[in-house]
Amino acid sequence: MASILDEYEDSLYRSASVQQTRASVGIPHSGYVNARLEKETPIFNKQRIDFAPPEKINSLVVSSNQLCMSLGKDTLLRIDLGKPDEPNQVELGRKDEAKVYKMFLDHTGSHLLIALNTSECLYLNRSVQKVRALSRWKGHLIESVGWNKFLGSETNTGPILVGTAQGQIYEAEISVSEGSLFSTNPDQYFRQVYTLEEESGPAPVCCLEIERGMEGKFFIIATTRKRLFQFVGKVPEGTEQQGFSSIFAMHADHLPSFREFPASFGFSEIAFYTPKLRSNPRSFAWMMGNGVLYGTLDYSRPDSILSDEQVWVYPSDIDITVNKPISIVLTQFHFLLLLPDRVKAVCTLNGQVVFQDLFLEKFGLLTRMIKDPTVQQIWIHTEKVVFRYHVQRESRDVWKMYMNMNKFDLAKEYCKDRPECLDIVLAKEAEHCFQNKRYLDSAKCYALTQNYFEEIALKFIEAKQEEALMEFLIKKLSNLKPSEKTQTTLLTTWLTELYLNWLGILEGDPSQRNLYLDTREKFRTFLSSPKNKDCLFNNRASIYELLASHGDTEHMVYFAVIMQDYERVVAHHCQHDEYDEALNVLSRHRDEKLFYKFSPVLIQHIPKKVVDAWISMGARLDARNLIPALVNYSQSASTQQINEAIRYMEFCVYQLEETQQAIHNYLLSLYALCRPDSLLSYLEQAGTNPNRIHYDLKYALRLCAEHGHHHACVHIYKVMELYEEAVDLALQVDVDLAKSCADLPEDDEELRKKLWLKIARHVVQEEKDVKKAMACLSSCALLKIEDVLPFFPDFVTIDHFKEAICNSLEDYNKHIEELKREMEEATQSAKRIREDIQEMRNKYGSVEPQEKCAACDFPLLNRPFYLFLCGHMFHYDCLLQAVFPNLPAYKQAKLEDLQKKLAATSQPSKSHHRPKDADTISLGKGQQSREQIKADIDDIVAAECVYCGELMIRSIDKPFIDPQKYEEEMQSWL
Repeated sequence: MASILDEYEDSLYRSASVQQTRASVGIPHSGYVNARLEKETPIFNKQRIDFAPPEKINSLVVSSNQLCMSLGKDTLLRIDLGKPDEPNQVELGRKDEAKVYKMFLDHTGSHLLIALNTSECLYLNRSVQKVRALSRWKGHLIESVGWNKFLGSETNTGPILVGTAQGQIYEAEISVSEGSLFSTNPDQYFRQVYTLEEESGPAPVCCLEIERGMEGKFFIIATTRKRLFQFVGKVPEGTEQQGFSSIFAMHADHLPSFREFPASFGFSEIAFYTPKLRSNPRSFAWMMGNGVLYGTLDYSRPDSILSDEQVWVYPSDIDITVNKPISIVLTQFHFLLLLPDRVKAVCTLNGQVVFQDLFLEKFGLLTRMIKDPTVQQIWIHTEKVVFRYHVQRESRDVWKMYMNMNKFDLAKEYCKDRPECLDIVLAKEAEHCFQNKRYLDSAKCYALTQNYFEEIALKFIEAKQEEALMEFLIKKLSNLKPSEKTQTTLLTTWLTELYLNWLGILEGDPSQRNLYLDTREKFRTFLSSPKNKDCLFNNRASIYELLASHGDTEHMVYFAVIMQDYERVVAHHCQHDEYDEALNVLSRHRDEKLFYKFSPVLIQHIPKKVVDAWISMGARLDARNLIPALVNYSQSASTQQINEAIRYMEFCVYQLEETQQAIHNYLLSLYALCRPDSLLSYLEQAGTNPNRIHYDLKYALRLCAEHGHHHACVHIYKVMELYEEAVDLALQVDVDLAKSCADLPEDDEELRKKLWLKIARHVVQEEKDVKKAMACLSSCALLKIEDVLPFFPDFVTIDHFKEAICNSLEDYNKHIEELKREMEEATQSAKRIREDIQEMRNKYGSVEPQEKCAACDFPLLNRPFYLFLCGHMFHYDCLLQAVFPNLPAYKQAKLEDLQKKLAATSQPSKSHHRPKDADTISLGKGQQSREQIKADIDDIVAAECVYCGELMIRSIDKPFIDPQKYEEEMQSWL
């Protein structure tokens, strides 16, 4: 494996030369092709409004999609840009020479202030058609208005700030009520709160802006021609409606904080950028004499919200004495300057002019530029033309600027949807980190780029930054697709080699103990990562070789566990005599095959624990596969250790109820070897039915005979029904045992007598005990004294069995008397039977002429009839009709056959001379006589009375009407 990695490193150096060749011919390093498939639209897309004003445009304001413009001297045009085809024209109604000086529209597009050059101010609400004069404002030339975005509504402005040309700041409020619109003045109050001054005295208030920060703090920004003032203060909660007088009062004795620039072109203008509707502005741009001051707004600062301030100095083509800027608008990344004949867009990130739009002379001089903050549209007008700019994808190239400024996080934020740009940013960031020796950060970035893998890897190898190389490989591996199996295998193997090298170095340095533990944890996390699981499993042989080559047995075992290669883990523990650990692995993962394989080794050292583990596995283990381990163990173990084998076999037999013959045979052999007492109880518990015995009877018999267990042999003989052998062997042990065997063949008296004779012979000839021999006679009724006498020797006197002979003779006498009594009883019984027969032959019955058939109720004597002992009388044909349906099928067939034979005998003879006694003459050889046929018919038809016999009882559950004829019967009743 090491050679494979060496070859791969050589390939990296070869790839580096190829990389240089690609660079020399202009092949890009990135995997993306940097080409534009279509022409991009400009960021600031100008559109001329199709509008021809009847008079020159004096002023134009727009907010919340509401546009208002002053035309000529006395006309005001209002347009809802959502409904541009429905303009609304309002007449100012002025008879004097007053002209519109400036117009101010609030953020809702509801309140319009019209400042006249005669130091008067008019007010128009969006919901009305009539312009109202603000009497309290008279005498002040209005330069700026600070709208209240927090308390203002469509009918009420809330407290607002008004700046005049004389430098005063007034607080005012305008309210419109439909019920009192023509009876009250809309201006609620108009009071001075502050005066702005420059070094020469009061200066016009060019701009006013009110913003609210955190914890009820308000920031008021006011500008003059050269100064930018900030008023900061808190308005107590619940008193916001009372206005901002308290904030200005805090600065009555001292000037507020301000920024001042020396140059001036007679006015200034400040613009703000608000990213979302109803949120605070995030940045500002102040156009003044020296240039443009721009930056961000930080509402967390205590005294000034201006932050990250920069000054963009006017370039040489802008001469403030000839073509000074007129207006400024701020977008997210640009501010736009309006000059008399053009528009310039300057990027706030680098101060570069990125856009310039020159207007034709035929349109006239540009007058003013404003932005609708709600829809982010920019409006420019001359005295006769109106233009609109749409801002499209302003951030498209911002990532480049941030990248060049080394602000890589911001650069990535603005190109996250453009992978080709993101790749360039990541590559630049990686290179920047590498040059600043931040190798780990560089590796993380390089792993996300499409740069050549070989080039980056060699870069870290040449810098001898193994840790960074590992980080790069880990990140690269995590970004690979599942289909890139070759690359995954290569990186996984290489990382394993690097981890092992690094761990080997750190392990030998006690001062790096914490780093070693941290690296080891990372390596284990790498090995156990689900993403790498398939690759590691498919290449586990190579990983094992690497681990073995480094001698890292700890991680070899760890890796084997992850791969579920428990066989290798158990084998490792067994090789190092860690038998308890090996058994723990087996018990934890419960793999039957591993139990079968390693049990022969484990049971030699920890037999009790192994048997406990087997028992815990229960029926999942096949005990037959464990018998070889037990056999090897029992051959070399002591009796105490063999008891463990017996314990498991008993568990299989009694708990698991195993029926395998091999298991029972092995348990039998262990009993025969070490536990003779348990042997007989096991055999007796197994029963005597050969079909229900699970051990081999012949093997058990041989085994017991070899070990001299005669009681067990006798039991086996009994089970095998070899009673003679059982009695013969039992007589060598115990006569009572032989007696119990002799009574077993209950159905074979001859064999039972033979067995008892064996016992008697043994008692007489071997034990020479006459009393015990006589006891045998009393135990078996089949034995007689004459059967036993031949076994006694000739010199034995009759006194020993005189009583037995007498008893035998008495039995014979009793038997003879009993036979005589039975003979007499049989003779009397035969006599009574003969008398009954004779009486029945002479018995008769009388029939009266008026008697009728019990079935048809017609006179009985008209046709052949039957008379029964019960008194019922039936015509022959009526009885036959009643009996026939209830006869079994075979009797019905027999009856029909007899009737046919009887009809055949009734045919007249072909000769005209009928023989005498024709009814008694045989019809031929093999044929019945007519009388015999009649008798057979009578036996079937007249066997019993149809009303009193069993026929009536059997028919009790039959329906009165045959189910098959039910419908026919029903129809007959209708």
